Amino acid sequence: GLSGSGKSSLAFDTIYAEGQRRYVESLSAYARQFLEMMQKPDVDQIDGLSPAISIEQKTTSRNPRSTVGTVTEIYDYMRLLWARVGVPYSPATGLPIESQTVSQMVDRIVALPEGTRLYLLAPVVRGRKGEYRKELADYMKRGFQRVKIDDKFYEIAEAPALDKKYKHDIDVVVDRVVVRPDLTPRLADSLETALKLADGLAVVEFADGATGTEPTAAERKTAKIHDQSGPQRLIFSEKFACPVSGFTIPEIEPRLFSFNNPFGACPACGGLGVEQHIDPDLVIPDRDKSLRGGAIAPWAKSSSPYYTQTLLALGKHYKFSLDSKWKDLPKKTQEAILYGSGEDAIRFVYDDGLRSYETRKPFEGVVTNLERRWRETESEWAREEMAKYFTDIPCAACDGYRLKPEALCVKVGGLHIGAVANMSVKRAGEWFTQLPKALNAKQNEIAVRVLKEIRERLRFLVDVGLEYLTLARASGTLSGGESQRIRLASQIGSGLTGVLYVLDEPSIGLHQRDNARLLDTLKRLRDLGNTVIVVEHDEDAIRTADHVLDIGPGAGIHGGHIVAQGTVEDLIATPASLTGKYLSGEMAVTIPERRPRNARRTLALVNARGNNLKHVTAEIPLGLFTCVTGVSGGGKSTLLVDTLYKAIARKLNGASEAPAPHDRIEGLEHLDKVIDIDQSPIGRTPRSNPATYTGAFTPIREWFAGLPEAKARGYEPGRFSFNVKGGRCEACQGDGVIKIEMHFLPDVYVTCDVCKGKRYNRETLEVLFKGKSIADVLDMTVEEALEFFKAVPRVRNVLELLHRVGLDYIHVGQQATTLSGGEAQRVKLAKELSKRATGRTLYILDEPTTGLHFHDVKKLLDVLHELVEQGNTVVVIEHNLEVIKTADWIIDLGPEGGDGGGEIIAAGTPEDVAKMKRSYTGKFLAPALTRRDAKRRPRTEAAE
Repeated sequence: GLSGSGKSSLAFDTIYAEGQRRYVESLSAYARQFLEMMQKPDVDQIDGLSPAISIEQKTTSRNPRSTVGTVTEIYDYMRLLWARVGVPYSPATGLPIESQTVSQMVDRIVALPEGTRLYLLAPVVRGRKGEYRKELADYMKRGFQRVKIDDKFYEIAEAPALDKKYKHDIDVVVDRVVVRPDLTPRLADSLETALKLADGLAVVEFADGATGTEPTAAERKTAKIHDQSGPQRLIFSEKFACPVSGFTIPEIEPRLFSFNNPFGACPACGGLGVEQHIDPDLVIPDRDKSLRGGAIAPWAKSSSPYYTQTLLALGKHYKFSLDSKWKDLPKKTQEAILYGSGEDAIRFVYDDGLRSYETRKPFEGVVTNLERRWRETESEWAREEMAKYFTDIPCAACDGYRLKPEALCVKVGGLHIGAVANMSVKRAGEWFTQLPKALNAKQNEIAVRVLKEIRERLRFLVDVGLEYLTLARASGTLSGGESQRIRLASQIGSGLTGVLYVLDEPSIGLHQRDNARLLDTLKRLRDLGNTVIVVEHDEDAIRTADHVLDIGPGAGIHGGHIVAQGTVEDLIATPASLTGKYLSGEMAVTIPERRPRNARRTLALVNARGNNLKHVTAEIPLGLFTCVTGVSGGGKSTLLVDTLYKAIARKLNGASEAPAPHDRIEGLEHLDKVIDIDQSPIGRTPRSNPATYTGAFTPIREWFAGLPEAKARGYEPGRFSFNVKGGRCEACQGDGVIKIEMHFLPDVYVTCDVCKGKRYNRETLEVLFKGKSIADVLDMTVEEALEFFKAVPRVRNVLELLHRVGLDYIHVGQQATTLSGGEAQRVKLAKELSKRATGRTLYILDEPTTGLHFHDVKKLLDVLHELVEQGNTVVVIEHNLEVIKTADWIIDLGPEGGDGGGEIIAAGTPEDVAKMKRSYTGKFLAPALTRRDAKRRPRTEAAE
């Protein structure tokens, strides 16, 4: 059905909500407090409902610790595999680590300087929760007297009661010795006792702190990891230790390979794989500027003379002029300005207009100063300002693998777990298939079940078209369609039956080529004995479905009826069904005449090489409607958003984000601004709405303030805002609802009983226009408001644009948080349309047809083509053939996703691309161009 006709209300807000609610009701009150309770939907009766699972687009985890591997649980199985069949290798020698014998340990201790005082400990508990009362009593019975609990020594009899909620470390003191040559027999005896107690581990701790011997490089590395504070210690293991460097692995358990557990996480970056550092390129974004012209970005905004005077002093000392360009300064001078003058004292003279003083001191450096202030500041605002200059670089200690050196020295089939997590899903699948050949019989016996789980889950990821992702890819960087398909794959992996799945447009971001595999996946879910309900606009999906519901006939108040249901033939036979008309070819998105390309106006991006792009040089003809196409993961977003948009935004809009690596951009002189209209929410608070975002609310408030009644009362436009005191209801502070926190139940939002949810106080609501108050206006749909304000051009013009991008059905004051990604994108588009057109703007849109019915696609295309008619350039990333066939120019990336992509396969008009053999897009585009409905129509009619 049309966008806004009520599909999601039926599928998600009614069927899913009730299925979820009934299931949660059956749980205990204790369990319910952890689950979101759904509102009881407004429905009389639902029969035959099973427990429901919904997979939506917008719920990926933004947590930097969440990766594709952890979301799909593949990484958990991999941890188990490495823990059970992995072989540790010594980082010092590169040889497999063998276990140590007691005599080797004794030799190592006796070799210490004579007179060193040592404790010999048995590490019995490491980072585990519990009270350990019974165990401590047991050690006392066996004749031990002292223990070390959480870094403190106690007599066992006086050991404190432990809190079972916290993790503890407990060592039993087996012996206290002073190193002498004749110590060997006693040491051997004590070591054996300790190894028995602690399952093959013993710790020697130096009573006086330092060892006296210089630690080796390998020890330095491990000492940093085992114990950064506290006394120096040696760890001995009957199991795994490198005889050369003494490098030991305490335990090979699955938690050692988890970067979300302190036992496995790299201590330098805490398991994030990246460290934040100030990026000199963000501090000096434009190397062509002079120091006086504001080359140093953090200093350019300040009006204080302090910075200029600092630079003058540096100029005197290093002999440079403030008017020379940054790129012309000698390298040594640039380093001194950014990272400080070291020991060099510099004479600074300051004059703030009241007093002048001079001082001699070394210069701290711009970057060093920012890093210090970042650490010391308490102010959130200052942090946010400084955060603009930070960038993530791979952690130097773990090379971005997120794990400790101990975890990375355990290998299976010659590779450590980080290397396998960095493979694409497709490569990993091949590697795990070949792996049994590299393992011995015993290892294979242990690994067989784990490998089966890993291979199956990898296959499901391939089936939903995600073979190009790596398992280490952070969830936060995935697009909506990708994250939805990942969760779809993990659902199939879990193999539930008798469940109702509700999906929201799973085909978003999928190339036609991968569509069939996705539909097979959905059919497999169905064949397991589940019901699958999909909200979808994709023609293949509609034709594959067993049962189709068409909701309409229009959008908003004109929708909400079931127009037709049954098979595709039933839809086509129903005259009222718009979907049926498009399926039968009676209505179609027509192909306009192509605009000719002007060779002189071209934007060229030279040698882009971010992510998987293979040194691509792309030419985008200006003043045309260009589609960037290609299979998922081919590099479209990297090329357009991460490279082109960020690079141009930096040059034209002065943005601070760093673009992906490339050489240069040619043809910028034809543009004056670049706008990326993406699907991120337009506001994160319920106070933001389409009227405030597009700027329609200001003229509405001014119109109300200009009414005779308002003038008589002396009301200003601010009186009609629900965000400031004055006109709003103070009981709910203009929210219209009051939040009541309930334990064991979800927070309840109660309509404010003072203003009855209208957001304004009584006096403000007494000002009426055509019998309606400001609150009534916010409650109208765009369509109603258009009719209502038809005599007020300033308001009408903005609402007209919302109507043109197909958002008739949303409410003028609808909370921004309730808009879908596609709706938010179209609200942004309307806002951009309302600005004065210069004819020199580059618009970039990523999949603007998300959530659009064929009929709405037609409307959207009219708007986009009109932008181009004004001389602007529109570039869209799109999989929808209805859009691709109307483009003037196509750039097709591929041929495959991930490592197999990143090249430009074809570029030219749709007719040219359709003839290309290598292009998957061309293959699917050819039939779309030749269909009998692809009528050409002259431009003039299109504009009308």
